[in-house]
Amino acid sequence: MSSFVVFDLEFTTWSGALERDWAAPGQLREIVQIGALRIGEDHTVVEEYEALVRPIVNPRLSSYFTELTGISQRAVDRDGLAPAEALGDFLGFCQGQSVLSYGNDMVVLGENVGWARARGEEVKDGFLAASFLNIRPWVNTLAPVTASANVGRLWQVLGLPRPGAGDEHSALFDCRSLAAALRHLCAAGATLPAGCL
Repeated sequence: MSSFVVFDLEFTTWSGALERDWAAPGQLREIVQIGALRIGEDHTVVEEYEALVRPIVNPRLSSYFTELTGISQRAVDRDGLAPAEALGDFLGFCQGQSVLSYGNDMVVLGENVGWARARGEEVKDGFLAASFLNIRPWVNTLAPVTASANVGRLWQVLGLPRPGAGDEHSALFDCRSLAAALRHLCAAGATLPAGCL
């Protein structure tokens, strides 16, 4: 059976960072949480992946980030993986798959892999064994009401049942929201872009 992966990242941020494109000194988009779902041909969840990651340059999370995501400093300090370990595990989860995100999260992923390798850390597995795609333009074209919605609100703007426990800006919940939107659009007759299955 064919499958594909949807993923979402939560990364370090501060008030106004999005508007400034993270251009303030020292404000890097370091990954703090990775969420991913492997989706089967029938659009059911086959497997999930979730990890907290300890940022290196900004090990202390901003209060803005914590309020936005609900991810506490204590949880990251206690359960966070080293970046290279989390990145390698996630890329292993993606091997041989089409990997879809609602936006350019693959760019942030690439930045973090680059920083880990620049520090001399080994990131097992890599990008070449997976095919990454920003599915947002496809979703927004088929359902224009989604154009201004973040990934965690897709289920809501499409009038779908809540896709499980959690809230937006939690990576795994955001993945469930995206998966629900894709399932809904495909059930209405849409076909995922070529190469997704």
